[in-house]
Amino acid sequence: MTFIGAIGAAQQEAMAADPRVILIGEDVEANVYGTTGGSKQRAEQGDFVQQFGKLRIRNTPISEEAIVGAAIGAAMTGLRPIVDLSYSSFLYMAMDQFVNQAAKNRYMFGGQSRLPVLFRSAMFYGLNTGAHHSDRPYPMFMGVPGLKVIAPASARDAKGLMRAAIDSDDPVLSFEAVPLWGQKEEVEDGEFTIPLGVARTRREGSDVTLVAVSGSVPLAMQAAEEMAGRGVSCEVIDPRTLVPLDTKAIVRSVLKTGRLVVAEPAHRTCGAAAEIAAVVADEAMHALRAPIKRVCALNMQVPFSPALEGEIYPTKEGITAAIEAVCADQLDTRNRRVG
Repeated sequence: MTFIGAIGAAQQEAMAADPRVILIGEDVEANVYGTTGGSKQRAEQGDFVQQFGKLRIRNTPISEEAIVGAAIGAAMTGLRPIVDLSYSSFLYMAMDQFVNQAAKNRYMFGGQSRLPVLFRSAMFYGLNTGAHHSDRPYPMFMGVPGLKVIAPASARDAKGLMRAAIDSDDPVLSFEAVPLWGQKEEVEDGEFTIPLGVARTRREGSDVTLVAVSGSVPLAMQAAEEMAGRGVSCEVIDPRTLVPLDTKAIVRSVLKTGRLVVAEPAHRTCGAAAEIAAVVADEAMHALRAPIKRVCALNMQVPFSPALEGEIYPTKEGITAAIEAVCADQLDTRNRRVG
């Protein structure tokens, strides 16, 4: 199943299983990308409006603040909304609703209300959509207590995490890397969930821990494969959930390998990589045999020029160079032995 097909399947199965689940957003009745049974997925999944009706599949005005506010109210009064906000850059228009309402209302009302709402958005970076449409803002929301944040990097994880998010009684923000939408993975038929807050070890290794977030995961896997040919064993960990973050899995791996490289498509300053590096520095400093390396997007606005935009994000070569830096002693020893 493709990543985007898994998103549609998760929504479809959740709506079929629970009449309280509704879907709202801009153009969700016939989504141009196919996540709600639109043109790309209609033959495979059927049309959502035909299945569930327009009372549960609601197109909205182009107002993110209104969309998010309506979803929060619906969640507090017994429904379980899925909100399609399209581009992740559009979340900025609803910051007050996210930060002062969704994140705080359970606390402000003394636990008398629940907020079971999933906010979906897609990160269109690397696709020449310009500075206003290419942001990867998940680190900004990681710093807001009360919000859960997921960033799946594969079809199976997208489906399982989305189902867990829809079942959660807390607001969850899902950030999807559009460059991954077409990638395929074996996905079980029928309903299943992947618990929030549990990392996935993509590759076992012993020499260096490579934590990769969202769209950086395939690049990390490619770098790990290349370094294996040079005698460096990389353990690749995909956090999948950024809040709550599976710090135990990351620290456990670093205690084994003694080295850490973190790769992510968001900006370097105050990103998920910075948080992961800080956690390891706090809890596993004694095990580190080399400084922690971060491979992130440059701290700059996204250029519209394809030639320039491609230069600001992590690459397989950049991740490989970071692994070489933290494993320099091991590579030197191996080269001496070969010589």
